[in-house]
Amino acid sequence: MTNILLINGSPSAPSRSQGILEYAIALLQDKGVNTDLLSVRDLPAEDLVFGKYNSPNLEQPKSLLAKADAVIISTPIYKASYTGLLKTFLDLLPQKALTDKVVLPVATGGSIAHLLAIDFTLKPVLSELGARHILGVVYTVDKQVTWSDSQTVILEEEIDQRLKESLEELLKAIKHSPQA
Repeated sequence: MTNILLINGSPSAPSRSQGILEYAIALLQDKGVNTDLLSVRDLPAEDLVFGKYNSPNLEQPKSLLAKADAVIISTPIYKASYTGLLKTFLDLLPQKALTDKVVLPVATGGSIAHLLAIDFTLKPVLSELGARHILGVVYTVDKQVTWSDSQTVILEEEIDQRLKESLEELLKAIKHSPQA
């Protein structure tokens, strides 16, 4: 069975980043994909801030990552970069933690002006972690992601379609990856 780890790098709860991941989980599970959601904000701040590489609290996230065929990383964009919370987590991962994994970045920002932030800030770090198959980013402007009365995410039609296409591309890439 295909395993996908979804990583939420938003420090806020609820957040658009997490809402998009929850929506993606529902779509993937409908296709029979096993998913795990990791919200970095739920990890102990002390472990992240002080760089405790060997913390027992990081064993489960590292294990989930090791068994994953692919990773979806979602983050808001602040000041033209992904969150510091996500950076501290990525810094604690083993050197080649993303080797043979397909990676799909998802980002939300206040305006389209931050669209390239992922290409210039996150993708180099993902590459350093061994990711060689990084799909094109799904970037949303905040106003394209809203909430229903039941607190589920609502995506504008264009974003909804782009996310679905990216998830299909992700599933195809997993089938052709060295790990498959």
